[in-house]
Amino acid sequence: MDFLATDYGPTVLEILAMGEHGLRPMPLAPSGPSSSEAKEHLKTLSAVGLFPEARAPEAALCGLYLYFSCLDEGHTLAQALETPDGSFWHGIMHRQEPDAENAAYWFRRVGKHPVFPTLAAAARGLGYPAGEKWDPLGFIDYCEAAHRRPGSREEKLAMQVQLVEWQILFDYCAAKLS
Repeated sequence: MDFLATDYGPTVLEILAMGEHGLRPMPLAPSGPSSSEAKEHLKTLSAVGLFPEARAPEAALCGLYLYFSCLDEGHTLAQALETPDGSFWHGIMHRQEPDAENAAYWFRRVGKHPVFPTLAAAARGLGYPAGEKWDPLGFIDYCEAAHRRPGSREEKLAMQVQLVEWQILFDYCAAKLS
């Protein structure tokens, strides 16, 4: 997938410009927001205002918060979304906390998400040992192990896969309904 921040309108483009236009690998266990400017800007916006024709505006907003490592805000939004998308973002947030057990709980609630085949293919393309079907619980374990090896090839790969996961899920949630 070629992620283009321009696909989501001028305001989202402006926000994503505060974080390398949606191309910055996110830390596996962030220690705080990556951009306080983005966090404050997001607080002034509504999901429907940002994504007026989107499949899942609240889920897309949750994704923006998580991209900038605003775990508390992302958690609040994900907690309110009783959908597979909300559970997916919730799982990502807990994986980044890191709280593997809680992340696994939320990923089990996701079920078979429509982005899983695309995500598995993209992860394989990066060199991640994904099978034909995406295994979010296996990726939690991989991230846990990679986080314990800062600077390792595994950590870099986990961060790349996590970014692609974010891009694919964000695109799915922010995409205009046809």
